[in-house]
Amino acid sequence: MTFEEEDGFDGQNDPDRVTGGISADRLRSIIERVERLEEERKALSGDIKDIYTEAKSAGFDVKVIRQIIRLRKQEPAEIEEQETLLSIYRRALGM
Repeated sequence: MTFEEEDGFDGQNDPDRVTGGISADRLRSIIERVERLEEERKALSGDIKDIYTEAKSAGFDVKVIRQIIRLRKQEPAEIEEQETLLSIYRRALGM
């Protein structure tokens, strides 16, 4: 019996263990961080949904609010280009 076997150490629970060039501790840390962020994202998504529900109950059009939020993320030149193309396409279709 080896020292490790006598001590109850089998190498499987060693947090610093490296298998196939991969540090188990580092991998576990990365996975746990992603899991925490996914939980936070889930909570934030619920909060955003609640805000849209509040906006709708206050009489606001949620589709328009979403569109405004999308536009605010864009550069002014990009918005202008899209509006110009939309105008051209509408005229081409006789709208």
